[in-house]
Amino acid sequence: MSCYQTQSIARRTLLGAGLAAPFAGLARPALAQGEYPSRPVRVIVPWAPGGAVDTLARRIAQKLTDAMGQSFVVENKSGATGTIGAGEAARAVPDGYTLLAMDNTYAMLPYLFSRLPFDQATAFQPISVTAFSPILLAVGERSPYRDLASLVAAAKKDPEKLTYGTGSTGSAPHFATLAFQRAAGVSLYHVPYRGAGEAVIGVLSGNVDLVMISPGSALGNIRGGQLRPLAISGDHRAAALPDVPTFREAGLPGYSVINWSGLAAPKGTPAAIVERLHGEMARALEAQDMRTFIAELGSEPGGITPGAFSQLLAEEAARWREVAASGGIERQ
Repeated sequence: MSCYQTQSIARRTLLGAGLAAPFAGLARPALAQGEYPSRPVRVIVPWAPGGAVDTLARRIAQKLTDAMGQSFVVENKSGATGTIGAGEAARAVPDGYTLLAMDNTYAMLPYLFSRLPFDQATAFQPISVTAFSPILLAVGERSPYRDLASLVAAAKKDPEKLTYGTGSTGSAPHFATLAFQRAAGVSLYHVPYRGAGEAVIGVLSGNVDLVMISPGSALGNIRGGQLRPLAISGDHRAAALPDVPTFREAGLPGYSVINWSGLAAPKGTPAAIVERLHGEMARALEAQDMRTFIAELGSEPGGITPGAFSQLLAEEAARWREVAASGGIERQ
């Protein structure tokens, strides 16, 4: 069984065994009244404002602010594929007052850079995942491909004739598409743009054939008819896109890459603080307004324990090592 076939199984295990049950009954760690937090908490987002990681971080930060009585303030520190913000968070005092909004790109960093300003494997203590987001494969409205099977057949017939756009070489969509090529046994031609938005415009204009993107970034164009989704990753169809088949339903059961976004603390942050933050995140993710918000992004709430999150990171690092090697990703 390939690593992509096992991913959905691993995710179900994480969601089943890793979630505290039920959230409403979570025991609070032994912290003295008023001990933490006693001042505002920084949440560093290593990406520019407006993206999926930033959007989720701001919403969970507001829920933590409401629950814990101190401001959780988002600061965007973008650049160098997230390493500038991650590096600043890694250097912070591990006292719970600096957190990192981490996404699956973090697991790819060792295969993008020969040297990092922190130890990627040990610099952070994961707290919890905020949301799991599937990946869409979409084409433009004028595309001749009406389903995944016809696109795969065309790609097999003419290797590297079909093109795909991403926000940059080494980005999460680039890795996701390399994984798709491995699963489907096809070879596509990569067209890197200066951002994910430009990659979508490339598909809309017909300059590239397809794009792999999170539902939250594509729903407007899908509902407007400009993008045609052919398949979505995950174990079941997304509630926001009930007519879009999963990759398994579309004939590609070996592809089940899932994006995720969550919070982590610098290594050495007291366990009681990490557990307190996890508990508050889990409660926030059970709130109906939060579940509705995440569903509108085509995603599902997280809430897994710190231990389950650490396991997920380790599995992701191993998975992307294989993809980077097969896709010829060169470290900078």
